[in-house]
Amino acid sequence: MKIGVIGATGPAGKGLAARLASVGHEVVAGSRDPARGEATVAELRERWGSRVDGLKGGSNADAAAAGELVVLAVPWDGAVDTARAHAEALAGKVVIAMANGLIKEGREFHPVIPDEGSVSVTVQVAVPDARVVAAFQHVPASAFGDLDHPMESDVIACGDDDDARRAVLELIAAIPNLRAFDGGSLVNALGIEAFAAVLLSINLRHRGKGTLRLLGVEGHTPGKEPA
Repeated sequence: MKIGVIGATGPAGKGLAARLASVGHEVVAGSRDPARGEATVAELRERWGSRVDGLKGGSNADAAAAGELVVLAVPWDGAVDTARAHAEALAGKVVIAMANGLIKEGREFHPVIPDEGSVSVTVQVAVPDARVVAAFQHVPASAFGDLDHPMESDVIACGDDDDARRAVLELIAAIPNLRAFDGGSLVNALGIEAFAAVLLSINLRHRGKGTLRLLGVEGHTPGKEPA
């Protein structure tokens, strides 16, 4: 698959771009400054060599235009404006929104809940012709980018378009050691995003890198239609 990552110079975007390239996707790592996108790719190639051969640097506009599927990996407070700026290129495409609205207060994080209910829903309102799916909110950025170690996380995907949600489930499940779960409509992204504040607070207070695990249920199987 050809995938564009908007905001690939940040920790989450850079790590996810590397991980997706490592499993065989063609990935355009975008940045507001194309030179930074190119520099990020050069850094990743120096570190990982042929494992990230599918990476190409460019601008955020390049990432939005080139991808069959586009990941919006910019920080939450810039996600909506960035999506709106590329609305024309994103029209009709599956767009993964992975931001959590969070603020840090002392030794914990608090959720920021937009008027629309979640960052992901706000992105969908900003780009109504895109097919927005919330996913990857609970995976640490460092886990994406460390290709020498397997990932250990479950990922919930929420979106209003069934085909778009299914495409994201397939993408997640094809990454070794990640399990994908169908979380239903995009309105449920509120619960995913808000729980990130709890998870990060636990990690901060317990000095850990905990992630999400669901017990008693099997994840999505690639190639199999969700129930």
